[in-house]
Amino acid sequence: MRSLVYTAEIDDRFGSGKVSSRIGLSSPAKLYNQQTSLFKEIAAEHARAPLHCVLVDESQFLTRHQVHELSEVVDELDIPVLCYGLRTDFRGELFVGSQYLLAWSDKLVELKTICFCGRKASMVLRLDQEGRPYNEGEQVVIGGNERYVSVCRKHYKEALQVGSLTVIQQRVRGSAED
Repeated sequence: MRSLVYTAEIDDRFGSGKVSSRIGLSSPAKLYNQQTSLFKEIAAEHARAPLHCVLVDESQFLTRHQVHELSEVVDELDIPVLCYGLRTDFRGELFVGSQYLLAWSDKLVELKTICFCGRKASMVLRLDQEGRPYNEGEQVVIGGNERYVSVCRKHYKEALQVGSLTVIQQRVRGSAED
């Protein structure tokens, strides 16, 4: 089966034009940015040779229009589209791409992450250079385990409260080192 893989141009941590897993698997990928016409590109590729599936990594960076285009790929070209990405940012706010994927997707499957306490990690803490959590600044700052830690809502709130920063920092640092 022939698939087409996309990833966000702004995330080049593992190399440009490539999707990589944490266990070392990778695949070549076409890059998209906010100006990319996904429907046009996918339709052209499908006309050359039939596509059986489109995979989009880092889908939180899609625009509203691009999510609409992907729905057209499904509805008009009859090609399944699978999108992978974060739901919310380090402030607990939806990314634009995630907002419209949540609203318009036919099916949602949540891949669960676990907080250091054992609960479901539904929030993401952004850490500064000293490992302190904070929730102000630009929505998009590319980084990995050294910059972001997944935690449950309770520990997200505790980490951002001045009184409990020290305990959470120690726990967060311990999780990031694992």
